[in-house]
Amino acid sequence: MNKLYLLLILGLMLTACKNDESTEAVPVIDKLELPEWASDAVIYEANIRQMTEEGTFNAFSEHLERIANIGIELVWLMPIHPISEKNRKARGDLFAEDIEDPEERKKYLGSPYSVADYRAVNPDYGTMDDFRNLLAKAHELGLKVIIDWVPNHTGWDNPWITEHPDWYTWDDEGNIIDPIDYNTGKSWGWTDVADLNYDNQEMRKEMIETMKWWVEDIGIDGFRVDVAHGVPEDFFRTLIPVLTDINPEIFMLAESDRPIDLNNQSFHMDYAWSLHHKLNEIAQGHARASDIDAWSQKDKEIFEHGIHMNFTSNHDENSWGGTVFERMGDAHKMMAVFTATFEGMPLLYSGQEEPMKKRLAFFTKDTIGFKDYAYQDFYTTLFKLKKNNKALWNGKYGGDLVKLLDHEDVYAFTRKKDGDSILVILNMSDKEQTVTIPVDVAMQDVFEGANVRWSKGDELSLSAWQYYVLAN
Repeated sequence: MNKLYLLLILGLMLTACKNDESTEAVPVIDKLELPEWASDAVIYEANIRQMTEEGTFNAFSEHLERIANIGIELVWLMPIHPISEKNRKARGDLFAEDIEDPEERKKYLGSPYSVADYRAVNPDYGTMDDFRNLLAKAHELGLKVIIDWVPNHTGWDNPWITEHPDWYTWDDEGNIIDPIDYNTGKSWGWTDVADLNYDNQEMRKEMIETMKWWVEDIGIDGFRVDVAHGVPEDFFRTLIPVLTDINPEIFMLAESDRPIDLNNQSFHMDYAWSLHHKLNEIAQGHARASDIDAWSQKDKEIFEHGIHMNFTSNHDENSWGGTVFERMGDAHKMMAVFTATFEGMPLLYSGQEEPMKKRLAFFTKDTIGFKDYAYQDFYTTLFKLKKNNKALWNGKYGGDLVKLLDHEDVYAFTRKKDGDSILVILNMSDKEQTVTIPVDVAMQDVFEGANVRWSKGDELSLSAWQYYVLAN
């Protein structure tokens, strides 16, 4: 009986040890705080292929000083890796390799999100030394650089396909498949890429080692993670301590609006997709300014950590959803003011400072064609305000948003921090609106430069889509 009792105790101890080991296999991040350098940061998404006629790292480097002068501190580069040739998309369901005319076939450069080699750069963009030079110049200008990382899938001629076919998802017949929409159980339609299998621990290890290499050996400042919502969250909890051990001030952006990514502090920032859709609806007359309140209340209930990235455009929206002029019409500048002054970090996409009035082709060369920079002063005014006024800083570094008016179509708020304050009034409708000023105001109009004095009870008329940004 005593021997049996001892064996039982020993068995329980071994089980406990095994459970402890499995818990340690997925580290829990105590805190992933927003780095201090990002306290006042604005992010710029750079489409290397389309930014310049050359479409190279060296040519884009010539824009870095201009971008820094706008008030940008964080540059996100769309994928810089070689693009797979096998199953390279041309248009619709047509692959480039199925086009008989060789000259026509050359036009199709493929999706940058079809990665052929995680440890190399796209030769169309230049060499690894060219990229290092770009990175060095950015750092000299005080810019941080994050690269787009695609961990959910690879291109079909990525060496992992032949060297480690078990790292991919198979169908019942043993064929590697393209990614599946977890909402429907059907293909997303991304037939130019192969789905990675995160049940395979060896694949996870190599993915982490490769990302570690980019931070440790190349010196990038973080990652924008493509389809982060399609990758198991516990992968990121394993990854983050590895990266922060190398660079405690690394920056992580998730292409996701999955609450767990911020709540578990696997990322600093995610996409404000639902807010963006709401802004499109307001601009199109399908929603009203007051609907933002319900969005904000729900958002604060489900997100406990991190910040959102606010935007009026990005590469997906521009190419597939339409330009800001198509989606937002005459409201586009007012919406840009909202995204730059609302809680969160604003994004500027390549060409918005021109402004670019076309949808950029996704699979072919389609140069933005910078010429006038007609909106550059507009964005510089907004982003320099953000830098100089702590009320607009990001996350815990900035001031809380306090609504000023209860109005269906006019969204008005203040933010204050350490003696800095801003007051924003936005007519989010295509009709003239009149509001009653609820407080005494003595501030400066940021865009006009004039002193503004309003008394409590004054009436203010706003034309369609008009905005005021006042600061102390």
